[in-house]
Parts: sequence; C-alpha cells; structure tokens
Amino acid sequence: MLKTTPGLFILLILGFAFSVKAQKTDSLKTDTNLLNKFRIDPGKNSLPILYRPIQINKELVPVDMLDYKISYWHKSVIFGLNFSQSAFTGNYSAGGVNAIALGSNFDFKAEYNKKPMDFTTETNLLYGISKNKGQGSRKTNDRIFFDNKLATQLSKRWFFFGSLTFESQFTAGYNYTNPDGSNAQNPYMISNFMSPGYLTESLGFEYKPNKWFDLRIGTGTARQTFVLDTTIYHNQPANYGVPIGHTFYNQLAVQVVAGIDKDLTKTMHLNLRYALFMPYIQPLAYTSHRIDATLTAKVNRLMAFTVNGTFLYDKNTSTSIQGTEGIALGVIYKFP
Repeated sequence: MLKTTPGLFILLILGFAFSVKAQKTDSLKTDTNLLNKFRIDPGKNSLPILYRPIQINKELVPVDMLDYKISYWHKSVIFGLNFSQSAFTGNYSAGGVNAIALGSNFDFKAEYNKKPMDFTTETNLLYGISKNKGQGSRKTNDRIFFDNKLATQLSKRWFFFGSLTFESQFTAGYNYTNPDGSNAQNPYMISNFMSPGYLTESLGFEYKPNKWFDLRIGTGTARQTFVLDTTIYHNQPANYGVPIGHTFYNQLAVQVVAGIDKDLTKTMHLNLRYALFMPYIQPLAYTSHRIDATLTAKVNRLMAFTVNGTFLYDKNTSTSIQGTEGIALGVIYKFP
C-alpha cells in the first residue's frame, strides 16, 4: 500500500498540469487572418464539372384554333302540374263531396339578342279541370297565348318593334249559373276554341330599361276578333264584339303592353303582363284592360307554390269587371 502511493500522487500532479495547460491554450486569441492565409481552397480539390451549352431551336407545332361559339339565344322552359283529391265516407258528420282536380301550365320563352336586333317569342299554355261527385267535369283554367316580337335598337333604352300575338282557348266553356246567381239546371256554352280568338298585329316603340321590365306602345295596332262557333250567338249577346252573322271583326287601335318578369328572391318569381287596347273608332268606354299575373314560390327543387290571377274589363264581353284566381301546390320543372 505504501509503495503505490507515490506513483498515484505523481499521476495526479501530471493530470492537473495538463488540465491547466489546456485551459490556458483555449483562452488564447486566434488570428483568423493567419488561418485564412493557409486555408486550402476546396474548389481546387473537387471533381471537375463538365458544362454542356444549351441549344434552343425553333420547332413549328400545328395548333388548331379553339372552337368557341357565341350563342345569342336565351331560352327558358317552365312546366307545372298540380293535383288535388278529396274523399269522404257517406256518414262523415261534417259533410263533403268527393272531388278530383288537375291543373297544368307550360311556359316557353326564347330571346335572340344581337345588337341592334332583338327577337322574343313566348308561349303560355294553361289548362285545368275538376270533377265533383254528382257533377260532370268542369274547367278551372284554359288559355292559349303566343307572342312574337321583333325589334331594332334606336338608343340605349328605346326600340322600334313589330309584334304578332294570338290568344284563344282549348275547349268549350260553359255557364253554370243563372243571372240571379243560382245554379243553372242546363249549363249552356258561351265560348269555344277560336270563339273568341284574337290575332293582333302591332307597330310602335318599346322602352326597355333593364332585363326584367319592358313597355310597348303600339301606335299602329290592328286586332282581328274571331267567333267561328255560331251556336253561341244566342248565349252571348255582345258576341265578343263581332257583328251577328259574321265570324270575324277587325279593329284599329292604340295598344299598350307592360311586362314584368323578375326573380323577387332566390325562390320567388313574378310574371306579370298588363295589356290596354283602345280602339280608334269607338268611345273610350270600350277601352279594354287585362292583367295576367303568376307568382311562383319554390318549396324545393321540384315542388312549388303557385298563385295566378286574371283581371279583365272588356265591354264587348261583359259590362262589369271579370276575374279569376287560383292557388296550387304541385310539381314544377324549370330549365335552365
């Protein structure tokens, strides 16, 4: 044990001396300029890199022109079908009558717009029928309407136009009430296809400030009224303005037509048309007014709630205001 002690002591002293020397060396400042002087550039020892020059040559590649086509047509189609049904047992305490009702409408509109020319065609077809137990089938709606208009632009909002319009109905119409308001025992026919029928030609000026409103002022308008079914003469004393013994009557007049075709909201659409017809050779009392309005509110993609109404004042058909309205919930298809 005594022999090994001096050796260990000597080793400890040598380790301490080396440690002090190492710390003293680390604390010395190093001249970086001197190091950079003797620094070996790694680029001189790196592998050689071969650079190949880039050559760009022109190549003619056949490129076909893109086949873009501009369509000046704007089209829309609306088809609706409404159905209702009710049934009651014979002992139902609240009473009621079994009934079935079916209504349909078809609207087509197409517009060709390439300045300065504008062409618009519109078709509106309505038909409805109902059947109550103990009664025959009865019409609830019936209309045929075609309107075609060709216009040329005069200024930003004014056009000169020519139009051709046709109106009539599909099937015979009957009166089911007596003059006193009671139910008629024997309904009688008062109208039929082309009885009456109207063909109207008009020339004039159109004011169109935006896409959803237009106003036509037809200063040169002619209208032919047709009553081809002579069996309704004794049932319709005025005969829709056609003299008794004739099947058609021509009138010259001023016509004013205003139309609104607008989306009120994302799901609600309004279509309204007002027509005024003022004959040249008749008193102002024979000026006719007609309003057709349809309000459609979509419930979902295929279901819609529809309200439509017609108000008419025409002294050739009645001395008082006429009107009809309908409310329906059914299937509706609109494209696009």
